[in-house]
Amino acid sequence: MLIKIPQPWYIPDREATPESAYLSRRALLALAGLPALQAAAPNPAFPIDRPLTEEWAVTSYNNYYEFSSNKQKVKDLVGGFKLRPWTVELTGLCNKPQTLSIDDLSQKFPAEERTYRHRCVEAWSMAVPWTGFPLADLLKSADPKPTAKFVSFISVNRPSQMPGINTSGGFPWPYHEALRIDEAMNPLAFAVTGLYGKTLPIQNGAPLRLALPWKYGFKGGKAIVKIEFLAAQPTTSWNMSGPNEYGFYANVNPKAPHPRWSQAVEQIIPTMGRRPTLMYNGYEKWVAAMYKGNEI
Repeated sequence: MLIKIPQPWYIPDREATPESAYLSRRALLALAGLPALQAAAPNPAFPIDRPLTEEWAVTSYNNYYEFSSNKQKVKDLVGGFKLRPWTVELTGLCNKPQTLSIDDLSQKFPAEERTYRHRCVEAWSMAVPWTGFPLADLLKSADPKPTAKFVSFISVNRPSQMPGINTSGGFPWPYHEALRIDEAMNPLAFAVTGLYGKTLPIQNGAPLRLALPWKYGFKGGKAIVKIEFLAAQPTTSWNMSGPNEYGFYANVNPKAPHPRWSQAVEQIIPTMGRRPTLMYNGYEKWVAAMYKGNEI
């Protein structure tokens, strides 16, 4: 029997939703015959500061330029996107390069549920219940070499199934993001395969995406097909397209404004209520030690 000890950064469902809604969703999972996800223990020292975002909003307001630059149209353009077959290649500076199917991932890495704050660089935010597994577990399975200092994440590139690729001008497809290896191994870094206790929708990055709650959302690559261990810092899509607007690290920082707007305040989707932005999106305790110069 696998037992996982809840970590103190978890934002439990029961602290983010009414108890009746929390119990109803869990009951539905049981009736459907789905395995129970790992529940998190309450943590009074790290209280939730916003309600869980409603599912309809999380699945219908999506930054996904491979489909459209209009967030509310993405969900209507994913019908032709194929999720099977799908493999993820782990390569580069590692001792155990491998190619895994999505089914391999679900068999090798037990699923758990984590509710994270999600903060977009465009100054809007949500609170999202992701399902998945620690990114470090996947990376360690490839046994990175000591010379591996960075990890690159490459998204799928299918112009015939992703209409936004054909209308996005000179954007450097495929979408690629990267982390320092210590960031990628941080216990908060999460490999996502589900949402609201269900399979991850295409518009939210199915079948595999990243959730990095202390960083702006664009760092969480979607529809990942390749993970590469590297010795040197690689270029990344948004940093290359707009280096004056999108830093490599992209850590949430209310004191480091975007050139076109302030990051000091964020708007909560879908209510559009406003609240102050938290340093590292509220996860400072678990990530600040990685950064000596408050990297952006």
